[in-house]
Amino acid sequence: MIVGEYVDCYPPDVDGVGMVVKSYVENLNSMGNTAYYVAPRGKKPYPGNFPLLQFPSIPMIGKEPYTVGIPYVGMQYNYDIKRAGFELIHVHSPFSAGMEATEKAWKADIPLVTSFHSKYYDDFLLKTGSKFIASSIVKLIVRFYEKCDEVWTVNNATADVLRGYGYNGGIVIMPNGTNLWYPTPEDRKAAQDLYHLGDGTVFLFVGQHSFKKNIKLIIESLAVYSKTHSDFKMLFVGQGPDENEMHQMIDEAGLHDKVVFAGHISDRNLMKQIYSRADLFLFPSLYDNAPMVVREAAAAGTPSILMRGSCSAEGVTDDVNGFLCENDPVEMASRIEAALPLADKVGEEARRTIPLAWTEVMKMVVERYQNLIDRFEKEGSRR
Repeated sequence: MIVGEYVDCYPPDVDGVGMVVKSYVENLNSMGNTAYYVAPRGKKPYPGNFPLLQFPSIPMIGKEPYTVGIPYVGMQYNYDIKRAGFELIHVHSPFSAGMEATEKAWKADIPLVTSFHSKYYDDFLLKTGSKFIASSIVKLIVRFYEKCDEVWTVNNATADVLRGYGYNGGIVIMPNGTNLWYPTPEDRKAAQDLYHLGDGTVFLFVGQHSFKKNIKLIIESLAVYSKTHSDFKMLFVGQGPDENEMHQMIDEAGLHDKVVFAGHISDRNLMKQIYSRADLFLFPSLYDNAPMVVREAAAAGTPSILMRGSCSAEGVTDDVNGFLCENDPVEMASRIEAALPLADKVGEEARRTIPLAWTEVMKMVVERYQNLIDRFEKEGSRR
């Protein structure tokens, strides 16, 4: 089959959604299909080994490196789309990529699948400070989902979020994949030496350096933990708008010699080494739905500490394949201390129960795609 995977970010490494789409495209092509990564044009070419279609874009002020796509002015792009001959389109964003994907799917009378990835209400409330504006935008987003032939979410908690926005249609649960990693002692040593982590305990966070990820809780918790423990390092991987404020908080807490900032890392082998060196993955986000980083950590045998009741914690049982705590720095510091003696055992159970191989996920994806294509061919025009 020939599929267009649309998303609003490029290159794929800028966020988790882009990495999901990248994995979709690579796996679909390895299975003998033809899948295109379709997105606004980025500043730098990405050396991906997959078919790529890019439409013109302009920078999104204040949200670099994201851009706003303007596909209708892309003559070459529109010509290439016609030549591609999509049998199905799967869109992973309701914004410029979503509008473009809808127009192309409806015009070609082919199935349109969408995946709901993000808590858009939280994003717009944070950006505008207005509940009315955030609610109004979410209503428009729901209308987009209502136009699609199938709506997918990665877990039940995420489906509940979408229903809470007012979407009443059917939802297909389609998890994300993560390939298992089996780190060697050399992998652990390589990360340790590169970032001067020492032989003590290592805590890890991977993701956008934004306070919407509840990163303040990590710093506040470690400030409490450091009063009785000194032999540890905290490694932050990523970049984001609140990094300067994070540095300030760390300095004020007296943690500057305990924290390492690694910046954005796109090298997957290096990330494997980093995950394997960490004793605990600290991910207190209440914003994320089903973060890939938690699954990647589990794939390396590193257990996570997550917020009890969060979407991120779906599928995690406390002290079995992960650790759960309340959104409180004193409790999180206590949870860290209690979790460390159990980390190896819980990490192995996390590796066994949390990751699902991309090959297995894509078998389910291809089956859903083919059913939709067959249904369209059987029933005729649906637009």
